[in-house]
Amino acid sequence: MLTREFVEAMPKVELHVHLEGATRPETLLKLAKKNGISLPATDLEGVKEWFKFENFDHFVQVYIACIECFRSGEDIELLAEEFAREQARQNILYTEATYTAETIFRRCGVPADEQIEALLSGFAKVPDTRVQLILDIVRDMDVPNGEWTSELCQKWHRKGVCAIGLSGFEGRTPVSKHSNAIREAKKAGLKVSAHAGETQGPDSIREVLADADPDRIGHGVRCVEDPHLVAQLRDSQIHLEVNPSSNICLGVFKSLEEHSLPRLMDEGLNISINSDDPPFFNTTLSDEYLRCAETFEFSTDTVFSLSQNAARNAFLPEQERRDLLQRMATGFSTLTSGLD
Repeated sequence: MLTREFVEAMPKVELHVHLEGATRPETLLKLAKKNGISLPATDLEGVKEWFKFENFDHFVQVYIACIECFRSGEDIELLAEEFAREQARQNILYTEATYTAETIFRRCGVPADEQIEALLSGFAKVPDTRVQLILDIVRDMDVPNGEWTSELCQKWHRKGVCAIGLSGFEGRTPVSKHSNAIREAKKAGLKVSAHAGETQGPDSIREVLADADPDRIGHGVRCVEDPHLVAQLRDSQIHLEVNPSSNICLGVFKSLEEHSLPRLMDEGLNISINSDDPPFFNTTLSDEYLRCAETFEFSTDTVFSLSQNAARNAFLPEQERRDLLQRMATGFSTLTSGLD
C-alpha cells in the first residue's frame, strides 16, 4: 500500500496548476491586510470555509477576490517563491503553472513585464524545482485583451513562458473569439493548453479542438459521454490534464468513486494527474495520487507511470524531456530499492 511518505518522495511532474489558485490562505490574509483588501473572511478558518465551493460561479468569485490581493511585483514574487517551495517539498521536479497576467494587470495595475520578472525571480529562489509559465486567455476577455496575452507570451517565449492557455466559463463565449490570438502564439512556437470538457460536455472539447488547435486539454474528463470523441482522442493521443479533487469540489462528479479517471485509462487515453488549485480544493499533487491510488487500487508502478506520462507531455525540448525522464527514473529506482 502506498504511503504519504513514499508518494511525496516520488519524483513527480505537474502540468495543470493555477498559480493564483495556489495561494496559501495564510498568505492571502497577509496580502489582504497589507494592501487594504476586504475579504469575506478575516481568519484562517474563515478563509478555509470560504473555499468550500458551491459551484463553478462561486469558485470564480473566490478566484477573482484572491487576485485582487496582488498589488505589486513584491506580492507576486512572494506567491512564486512559496509555490516553488511547496512543489520542491513534494519532489515535483518540473511544473508548468498557468497564470492570468492580463487579469492582474487590469484589476490591480501591475505592469505585465513586472509580473513576469517577479514570478521568475520567485521561482529562481528555489533551485530544487523548475517552473515554467502558461499565460492564459480567459474566454470572456475582450479580443484585444486576448491579443495582449498572446503578445506577452511571444515576448517571454523561451524565457520562462512555454505556452498560451485558454480558461474560463465553457460554453458562454465562443472559443473562436480568441482563435487568432492563439494562432499567432502557436506560429511563434508556443504550445497551447485549453480547458474543456469540465463544466460542459463533449461539445466543449470538440470546440477547442476545432478553434484552438490545442497540444493539451485541461480536464477533458467528460469526453467519456461520447464514444466517438473518446476514439478520436485515443487515436490522436492528445494529452488530458486530469484534476480529480477539483472535479469533485466543483460538482463535475459526485464522488471520486464516480470519476471517469479509470475509464480514461482503460480507453487508452493520454492522461496525467494534477492538482489545479491546491489550497482551494484542500489538496496537493501528492494528495491526488494517494486518493486515486486508494480509491482505484493503483499500484506503485501505475502511480509512477502517470507521473512519467506528465513528463512525456511537458512542453520541453526533446533533450530536456529525456533528461527529466532519466532523473525521474533514477529517483524512483533509488526510492523503490529502499523498499526491498
